Amino acid sequence: MEEEGDIAADYLEELLDIADLDGDIDIDIDNGRASVAVVADQAGTPALKRLVGADGEVLDALQELTRLAVQAQTGDRTRLLLDVAGHRAARRTALVALAKEVCARVRASGEPERMEPMAAFERKVVHDAVATEGLTSESEGQEPQRRVVVLAPGADTVEGAAD
Repeated sequence: MEEEGDIAADYLEELLDIADLDGDIDIDIDNGRASVAVVADQAGTPALKRLVGADGEVLDALQELTRLAVQAQTGDRTRLLLDVAGHRAARRTALVALAKEVCARVRASGEPERMEPMAAFERKVVHDAVATEGLTSESEGQEPQRRVVVLAPGADTVEGAAD
């Protein structure tokens, strides 16, 4: 994992140099996967937001390119997680809050609730938050319309849903 983080950091440093962007790179191990964050070296520097893009689309692409760079050097597929300018961290916080709200509504109504489609990273955050709240959830649908369904207490499954 540390090797993956180091390779990713080297790749990202080169990219930042080419793009003439200033940033620091933090490497960590989070839940058994390498986690790399590109952070502004000066607080309030908005330049890195270009590497996030609308709704994190550029960040997702950059994460995939970074994973491919790591795989090219190690020969192994990686589950590396990349964050830029705190985008994923902020999104995680917002998703946990949303999951708690949905859980409260499901408990009150006794009915399952389907959330809006979201990326795999976001679904994982929601599934974890729902489990912490003591409820269960499933994913349903096909990419890019795959979504989380929060199940009512005592419900086993939602017809047509699969993890």
